[in-house]
Amino acid sequence: MKELLKSNIYDVENTIVIVGSCLKNMQPQGFEKIKEISQNIYELCLEETHINMAITKIGGMIRTGKVKRIIFATVDKSPHCVQVHYIRNELEKMMNLENVDITNYVVVDNQLVEIKSETISMSKNLSNLQNIKCIS
Repeated sequence: MKELLKSNIYDVENTIVIVGSCLKNMQPQGFEKIKEISQNIYELCLEETHINMAITKIGGMIRTGKVKRIIFATVDKSPHCVQVHYIRNELEKMMNLENVDITNYVVVDNQLVEIKSETISMSKNLSNLQNIKCIS
């Protein structure tokens, strides 16, 4: 696993995987499932790195033209890791990503749970979430 911010933007492959740095230790079997998708894994901890630095780095990787697929994967329920998923939306605002397939996962009980872009967008809008009635 490589550290995202210490990696050269040209040292990328067709598929890149960005994971929360704690995923490997907290959800080891889930992490192994991520490795089956691609071995080209970059770790990122948004407790120590500002999200804007990560967005800029990943944007540079995309601009090389080599990246065709990005997977974001984190543990669930972490206030820092949830920001990893916001990177997708910010990149979409910055650049044309029609040729880049992006998938987001959280790993729960070592299982990959795909998170849709709409869910990520909604999680940033607390006032709308407040109005949704939850059934217990």
